[in-house]
Amino acid sequence: MSGRARLTLCSAAATLMAACAMLPLVDPATWFLQAALLLAIQSGVGAAVRRAPLARPLTVAAQALVTLVLLTLVFARGHAFLGLLPGPEAFQHFGDLLQAGADDVGRYAIPAPLSDGIRLMVIGGVLVIGLAVETLAVTFRNAAPAGLPLLALYSVAAGLSDGATDWLWFLVAAAGYLMLLLAEGRERLSQWGRVFAGAPRAAGEQPGPVAPVRTGRRIGVAALGVALVIPLLPLPAIQEGLLGGGGGVGAGNGGGGTISAVNPLVSLRDSLNVDEDRTVLNLRTNTADISDMYLRIVSLDDFDGTTWKPAKRHIVAVPDEFPTPTGLGSDVKRTEITTRVSASEGYAQSWLPMPYPPSGVKIKGNWRYEPVGMTLVGDHGQNTSGRSYEVKSLDVQPTAEQLASAPEAPGSIRNTYTKVPDSLPSVVARQAREITKAATSDYEKAVALQDYFAVTGGFEYDTEVQVGSGPDAIARFLRDKRGFCVHFSFAMAAMARTLGIPARVAVGFAPGTPQADGSVAVGLKDAHAWPELYFEGVGWTRFEPTPTRGTTPPYTLPDTSGDAVPDLPQATRSADAAPSAEASASTSCSAEDKKLEGCAAALPLDPTQQNGGGPPWYEIAGWTLLGAAGIALPLLPMLWRLRRRSMRLASAQHSASAAAGSPPARGRGKGGADGLEDGYTGPGIRLDAPTQEATEAAVAHVLAVWRELTDTAWDFGIEPDEALTPRRAAARIVRIGELDETAARSVHRVAGAVEQVLFAPQPRAEAGLADEVRTVRTSLRAKVGWTTRVRAVVAPRSAVRALWDLNDRWTALQAAGAARLATLTALLRRPRPSGQEGG
Repeated sequence: MSGRARLTLCSAAATLMAACAMLPLVDPATWFLQAALLLAIQSGVGAAVRRAPLARPLTVAAQALVTLVLLTLVFARGHAFLGLLPGPEAFQHFGDLLQAGADDVGRYAIPAPLSDGIRLMVIGGVLVIGLAVETLAVTFRNAAPAGLPLLALYSVAAGLSDGATDWLWFLVAAAGYLMLLLAEGRERLSQWGRVFAGAPRAAGEQPGPVAPVRTGRRIGVAALGVALVIPLLPLPAIQEGLLGGGGGVGAGNGGGGTISAVNPLVSLRDSLNVDEDRTVLNLRTNTADISDMYLRIVSLDDFDGTTWKPAKRHIVAVPDEFPTPTGLGSDVKRTEITTRVSASEGYAQSWLPMPYPPSGVKIKGNWRYEPVGMTLVGDHGQNTSGRSYEVKSLDVQPTAEQLASAPEAPGSIRNTYTKVPDSLPSVVARQAREITKAATSDYEKAVALQDYFAVTGGFEYDTEVQVGSGPDAIARFLRDKRGFCVHFSFAMAAMARTLGIPARVAVGFAPGTPQADGSVAVGLKDAHAWPELYFEGVGWTRFEPTPTRGTTPPYTLPDTSGDAVPDLPQATRSADAAPSAEASASTSCSAEDKKLEGCAAALPLDPTQQNGGGPPWYEIAGWTLLGAAGIALPLLPMLWRLRRRSMRLASAQHSASAAAGSPPARGRGKGGADGLEDGYTGPGIRLDAPTQEATEAAVAHVLAVWRELTDTAWDFGIEPDEALTPRRAAARIVRIGELDETAARSVHRVAGAVEQVLFAPQPRAEAGLADEVRTVRTSLRAKVGWTTRVRAVVAPRSAVRALWDLNDRWTALQAAGAARLATLTALLRRPRPSGQEGG
């Protein structure tokens, strides 16, 4: 197989390896086989056209045309002329399919079904990326930039996936890119050999580009290792709170298909422990009773025994009117209320805080609706910062009798929301049965659990308690009886599930503080979590097990009906009040008072926490270093090339002036490596030991000037040819570079100087050779386009010598080590004289 054919095969393989990242997104994965077949045809056409040969743009055009015909044959055969040639009708059909595919992406969760629209999107995308990769790597023989379309393909897939196996697909895609780079290097070297070959080969050793390929493999494997290991290191990270100004619990996937979430425990605790409360929401509502004005953000319904988290849910476009909440019967009293909410500029939450259950929302921006939890989530980076919106919601007022007589929940609800993992400690279920042993209905069991945590169990509210992790976290909370809303809501919901009562946890804000102007201010310290239990005929129903937080639902109070309205809680603090180091309201508002009358949302304050100091210095330093590294790494080839050019030309001028008064050396001495860098003196040519140090330096640096000239031509697209003599190489540079007469004389003068020091009986250095190289560089730069000029500066081709330098030094180090080891071994094996033997 020829080098060009091998490179074509590797470019197609690299594209397919990057496309593997899309396999988890669509089910079934039969599209991958179709994409592979069409990509093989596309690559085969490219290989055939390049043999013609045609101009490079014509090669790309031919492949693009064949790709369009293939897509027409597969997706629009009935709309094309003769089933192959696309016309206006076929292009209209393509547009319809792409629109349908975009709608399907927003409609279905991952993995999405393989509809015709999605199939066109993924297969067409793979073919377009494959054409871009092959154009760069094979047609234009520049594989390095081909990593950009491969990265785009991987990034799109990684952005849509849930992230669980992103590292594996990154490894596959990176291996494909590395394979492509190595194939390009082998193909280049197979044409002209390694330029200026370094260390001599041993007798019988076969020539070939083994060292550069080996070095490339080492560097590539090392780079992949670093890329996989660095994300695992404890590097500084920018944290965003669940309820503070961050991304929040979750976000839309960009395409609007699914949502995912993070663990809210730590961020909720941080919101409660801020030293200075900050108003994040302002409300105006048409209800006089705000005791039940909880603002719900998201529900946590997936319990793995360690924590609660939102399940991955399908999201859709926001409906004009929301459906009736699941399970809510027509005989339950309800009142529709309207609430206008204004979020502060610093509150950038991806989920929309709303009273539950909402019946309609008016808001501008990119928002999606999650039907199960009846929540809104921002799409394409949308958040609440500075947003104002209006929510219509239902104030559901069930009676205790309605809840107590509720029938058993449907099987779909029961199966989903009563599951508990085997890892849950048995003490949780055992204690739940003990607490509710006198109850005769699910409602009575729920009230008994709420009263146990809020009144009779001796629990204390404390935000300083660590969130805890592992399956024993709930058991430790039940033993220590200290925690905050997360512990209380999680424990009650878990206990309810063990009793067969469907349960989940809601996260949001407790009722805020009334203001003088009639509005309600909601601050960070109103952040809250509470359990929701399902009762058929009523739906998801709020309970409040956390002492001194929120309000006790009226339907859980003794001798209370849904028609009774509890007293409005009085404000005990202002949301913007200065922090206090005094004891929290837990000492002034007893659990019994809370149970019977409802208490204000009093919260403990933590004077040790500071909220206005900004990120720590080490985070700033860490991000600064990472940013500097991100900028510096792509510039390394340019910086290396600039330094090498400066060293070559400056040292050449110095050596020429130093040798001007020195007698020439006779014979041929062994020149330095590119000004003591590369070990080249010419194919099969060796210089005898110099008799003058200055002459030795002058001879070596004349070769360095020649190296700089050929590397400059290489940077501008003229590849060096080792098989040519300096004179013929100079003529080739002049011809391909279309140099003017002045630049041509400069090239030939440098080539003549090289022949003089290599072949003349009396080598001598010439002055002004560095200026000749600068003249040639200026002329070459004027003859090429702007893209080649930018490439010659930012990503010079000759920078590959840096890898060869490393390989040469490594080889020399290995040889020196082997020589020293052999010397040491010989000394150890040397027999001692007989007179020194012991007797």
